[in-house]
Amino acid sequence: MPLKSIGIIGYGAFGSFLHELIGRLAPQIDVRVFSTRHKLDGKTFFSRENVCTADAVVLAVPIHAFEETLRQILPFVPEHSVIVDVATVKMHTTNLLRSLAENRSYLATHPMFGPRSFSKREGNAKGLRIVVTDHTLPEEDFAVLRSFLTSCGFDVIETTSEKHDLHIAETLFLTHFLGQAVTRSGFTRTEIDSVSFGLLMDAVESVKNDTKLFRDVFRFNPYCQKTLERLLAAGREVRADLKRDS
Repeated sequence: MPLKSIGIIGYGAFGSFLHELIGRLAPQIDVRVFSTRHKLDGKTFFSRENVCTADAVVLAVPIHAFEETLRQILPFVPEHSVIVDVATVKMHTTNLLRSLAENRSYLATHPMFGPRSFSKREGNAKGLRIVVTDHTLPEEDFAVLRSFLTSCGFDVIETTSEKHDLHIAETLFLTHFLGQAVTRSGFTRTEIDSVSFGLLMDAVESVKNDTKLFRDVFRFNPYCQKTLERLLAAGREVRADLKRDS
């Protein structure tokens, strides 16, 4: 199915970034946005009902708002449209799609990048990863989509929602936790930073402002609790080692 229009529900950091990204990579596609924080203007921002009639409808909303938003849009999304999930957790959202939109076309993804990481590459998508954990698209349609994303430079990785969430708990969540801990401890850059400390602060600064996402990932990814327990236990072991005489 040719993709002529994309609707974006939500216009936070990722929704606005996605709008810009589509304009850069596929300017021929008509993009319509629904946002509760912006007035309808008939150019960028439209009613929810209007946006939901697009060929693809992207739910760019916080994880905790995903279920409510999905329930709100389903009555307005026609059968030919594809519902696109871009949330940072996948077991939670995929289960909702399977139960609430079981007879609809949907695509469960996690773009492993955002506005900061994309800008650091000066708009070069090469090597950036998009994870796909589930979809109900006809295989020929998915192949066309995958080919398009690959042609833009993205690496498309297919995996299960369970494996995705496990990896996210041990990578992204871990980075966020350390970033929050370092920030709240008051550690900052100095004039004699080592290279390794500079890399650490790069990571800290990239996630320190994402506190809402950090909490949502912990709340909706069941593997995060085990990651946190492992980290805290290892911290106690390290402290014990420091106290040993030899």
